[in-house]
Amino acid sequence: MFYSPWFLLLLLLLPVVGWWLFGRGRKSAIRFSSVGVARSIAPTFRQRMLWLPKALTIGALLFLIVGLARPREGREQTVVDSEGIAIEMVVDRSGSMRAMDFKVDGEHVDRLTAIKNVAGKFVAGGDQLDGRYADLIGLITFAGYADGITPPTLDHTFVVGNLNNTQIVTERNEDGTAIGDAIALAVEKLNALDEHQAKKIKSKVMILLTDGENTAGDLDPVAAAEVAQTMGIKVYTIGVGTKGKAPIPVRDPYTGQQVVRWMSVNIDEETLKAVAETTGGKYFRATNTDSLARIYEEIDRLEKTKVQADHYVDYRELAVQSFRIGSFTVPPLLLIAFVLLAARVVLQHTWLREFA
Repeated sequence: MFYSPWFLLLLLLLPVVGWWLFGRGRKSAIRFSSVGVARSIAPTFRQRMLWLPKALTIGALLFLIVGLARPREGREQTVVDSEGIAIEMVVDRSGSMRAMDFKVDGEHVDRLTAIKNVAGKFVAGGDQLDGRYADLIGLITFAGYADGITPPTLDHTFVVGNLNNTQIVTERNEDGTAIGDAIALAVEKLNALDEHQAKKIKSKVMILLTDGENTAGDLDPVAAAEVAQTMGIKVYTIGVGTKGKAPIPVRDPYTGQQVVRWMSVNIDEETLKAVAETTGGKYFRATNTDSLARIYEEIDRLEKTKVQADHYVDYRELAVQSFRIGSFTVPPLLLIAFVLLAARVVLQHTWLREFA
C-alpha cells in the first residue's frame, strides 16, 4: 500500500522524459555527401553502451517517484493485556453424590455426573457459558479427606479431563464430607501461586459444591472460611440436590443386584451460607441441572475477567528501509535511485563521456 499514491501520477511523465533523452535527433555539425563508409565501421563496445546513462536516469526517476509515494508494508500486531481470576473448584465426591435426582439430556444421572457436565462447560465453554480461557483453574475433590487434583493452571483441557475422571468413593473408610479441610486446602493452593502468576491475578475465588454436612476432617468449615477471608479469597457455595429423601442406587445384599432406594439426605445450608457470607461470596441452591447451569452463569457474570486487546500496525517504509522479496533483501527504494544517479554521473564523466 502507498501512503501518498498521488505521486504515482508523475510516472506519466517518464515517457516524455524517455522521448526527450532518446528520441531527439542530433543536428550534424558538418555535412557529408555520404555516411556509408562510417556506417560500415563496426561500433565499439563503448559506443554500444552510450544509451546506458540515459537509461540510468529514467530508472533513477522511476525509483524516486515510487519512493515519494511512500510504499509501506504493514504488519499487524495484537497485544493482549489480561487480569484473570484464580479459581479453585472444590467438588464433593462422597457416597451421597450417587443420588439420581438430576437429569442430563433427559436421562437420570447422579449428582457428580451433573456437576461434571455443567462445571466442564463453565471452564471450557458451552451452551450459555463462554469459558474462562484467561483464568487459572484448579480442582480439589473431597469425601472423607480433601485431595488436590490439579493446581491452578491455564491448561483447562487437563483440568476438565481430571474432573471427568473423578469418581464417587466406594470404600466406606474413605467416605464422609470434609468440607472444612477442602476449603483449607483450596486456600493453600490459591496462596501457593508464584509471583509471576500473582501479578496477573485480579482476584481469587473458590466454588464449593457439596450435597451434605461436614462429617469428617479436622477443620470447621466456618473457621476455614475465616482463613479464606483473611487471605482475600471469596467463596461461592452450592448446595446440590434435594433435601429429605433422594433416590440412591445401592446393591441388594441378598441378590447382589443394584436397586434404587429412597434414602434420607440432608444439606447443611446454614453452614454453607455462613461460609459464603464470611468471605463476601454467595450461597446457591441447585436442585436440578437447569438450576445448576443458571448458578454457574451467575457466577460467570459476577466474576468477570478483564481482557484488553490493543491492535497495532507496524509499518515498514520501503522508501527508506530495506525489505525482503522471497529470499532476497532489497535495499531502500531511494537508495537505489541515488545509486543509479551516481552511476549515471560517473559513467557520463568518465568511460561514456561524450565530446561535442
